[in-house]
Amino acid sequence: MEIIELIKQPWPWYVAGPLVGLTVPALLILGNKNFGISANLRHACAACLPRNISFFKYDWKKEIWNMFFVVGILIGGVVAFHFLSNPNPIVINEDLRTELAAYGITNLNGMVPPEIFSWENLFTVKGFLMMVVGGFMIGFGSRYAGGCTSGHAISGLSNLQLPSLIATCCFFIGGLVMANFILPHILSL
Repeated sequence: MEIIELIKQPWPWYVAGPLVGLTVPALLILGNKNFGISANLRHACAACLPRNISFFKYDWKKEIWNMFFVVGILIGGVVAFHFLSNPNPIVINEDLRTELAAYGITNLNGMVPPEIFSWENLFTVKGFLMMVVGGFMIGFGSRYAGGCTSGHAISGLSNLQLPSLIATCCFFIGGLVMANFILPHILSL
């Protein structure tokens, strides 16, 4: 039972970081594959949509391993949520707790605050902006950039690709702008 309690604790950066980092050479060595998640939406659309759309005219079956990878991520997330999640409230800095309370976010018992991410809030202006508009912007941005944060920051940078360095810098700048300038306005709606 003690090992389960140990697994439920957050892993330190010096364990989790190398495990994520070793995924890239493992994929390259074992199957000459690149790490990334966002291309799977294209593969799923190519499998389901008619072939008359030129963007989806390719052999998506060659990339079926990536679909299994995403299914594994989903299953792993469900297993972690139901069996390994920590029931204790998330520990955050008191200044951040005060700032979040000013925006009406006080329930910090789960992975995401239900004051923003819930079915009831989906039909509010704040919820629609956060979940629907934000989701479309992330999806569009990852395809426009030629990959998502994991594809560029983990796989692309390890392969010394300049476009991945530029994309990763833009991801971080966009995240800083969003968190410090745009998000406070959305949360105050």
